[in-house]
Amino acid sequence: MKISELAPVIRSKNAGPYWFTVDIIFDSLAIYNAVKKSNAINREVIAKLYNNRDLTDVSDVIYFDAGRAIKFNIRRPHSSGSPYDTDVLGMQQHAPVLEIDVPLHSIFTQLQV
Repeated sequence: MKISELAPVIRSKNAGPYWFTVDIIFDSLAIYNAVKKSNAINREVIAKLYNNRDLTDVSDVIYFDAGRAIKFNIRRPHSSGSPYDTDVLGMQQHAPVLEIDVPLHSIFTQLQV
């Protein structure tokens, strides 16, 4: 399944002038745990989604259990507000994340417990 079918909130925003952050927030603890356990969201996957970026351009992927959320930061190719910047607020940078595939078996295994 696509992550966009599993998480009702997927958003991005600036994390300073040189980084943007992506939040993936789940309303179901079981689905959050299944996605976490599947390891479908990791630095390598994120780097590839964002035009094969170098791993140093992707922060650690943070799993925040209390908020049922996943968060990571990506270095911006151009600083926010620079002449080459296309999204000053970083609010449209989450789109590639919508296509992350999460293996169905990991979700159904968790939900049947």
